[in-house]
Amino acid sequence: MPHLEIKNLVKKYGDFTAVKDVSFAVEQGEFVVMVGPSGCGKSTLLRSIAGLEEISSGEICINGRDISRDEPSDRGVAMVFQNYALYPHMTVRQNMGFALKIAGAPKREVNEAVERAAAILRIQEQLDKRPKALSGGQKQRVAIGRAITRSPDVFLFDEPLSNLDAALRSQMRIELGRLHTELGATMVYVTHDQTEAMTMASRIVVLHDGIIEQIGTPLDLYNEPHNRFVAGFLGSPRMNFIEARAEQSREGMVSVSAPGLDGSLRIKLKAGADAPAPGEKVTVGVRPEAFGEHDAGGWTIKGSIAVIESLGRETLVYLDGGQVRATDSESHEGYFAVHRTRQITARHGDGLTVTVDPNAVFLFGPDDETIAFPQSHHSIIHNQV
Repeated sequence: MPHLEIKNLVKKYGDFTAVKDVSFAVEQGEFVVMVGPSGCGKSTLLRSIAGLEEISSGEICINGRDISRDEPSDRGVAMVFQNYALYPHMTVRQNMGFALKIAGAPKREVNEAVERAAAILRIQEQLDKRPKALSGGQKQRVAIGRAITRSPDVFLFDEPLSNLDAALRSQMRIELGRLHTELGATMVYVTHDQTEAMTMASRIVVLHDGIIEQIGTPLDLYNEPHNRFVAGFLGSPRMNFIEARAEQSREGMVSVSAPGLDGSLRIKLKAGADAPAPGEKVTVGVRPEAFGEHDAGGWTIKGSIAVIESLGRETLVYLDGGQVRATDSESHEGYFAVHRTRQITARHGDGLTVTVDPNAVFLFGPDDETIAFPQSHHSIIHNQV
């Protein structure tokens, strides 16, 4: 039996449907991250699980018990918010034990729960301080500690790291991963940051316009996205897209051509995929790290460096391909994002040539569903250490 189960959940605000018939299950001890762009319904869904939003229809079950209409305090969940929500006049100890105190727990039980949570979060020395004396990271630990003291069935996190600086976000990602392992707790986490999703999740739920686009492990979604949206959302920098046309298909292969690029790519379709008809619009997807430096029998893009970002051990280059433009690019100019795992001595305006290997691309059909994956990633999947 799933630990947490969402069944056909719908949430409407008047005539607007924010969450559209969503169903998924979370197993005991999983760390599930719901991710998607602003307005996709992820926070509304999390707040519905917490009981802070009344659902329009559907069911929310924990350990087989329907909690859809229960009060938030009776659901067996604890929520950590983006803004910490600490009482400024209380000490850390009082903040962390407040929910237990209100529930009528004996003082000894409250103190033991607070001390245990503080030890897990390594904030014992902060217990007698007030929130104003704490850093952002310490405040977030207190908010998490307040949830731990309640021993909930499910922890809910609503973009808890958004107010922290980059270095502290990275540190807190590690801390949350350690906490999840140590507690063996079931956690549901909402973020718009795909890096958080990729680095923390047991499984990721990708939401878009109130529906689930795909559920899977981080590598499943990165290597085998179901559609163009998922492919473009996961990955930083995002995938490069090139609009193309199908020429001919046979024996599980399709040839595609694109304006401004010489020749065609001959791409192997995934098993069971319908081949596009000649002349149909398709989209070729190339990860920034998949651009080659040597001809592999595919396309060659010659251009100039528009922007170069030297990150020490790696380099990101944004390539102006002239007449060949990337669509849905992070750059409004349609530049191609190119990733190299080394230092590059180059400057703005320098020429750069990259190649597109037909075995290293994704292909999306006329309906934006994925019909071909890179051939190279299978060795990674099937030869894990």
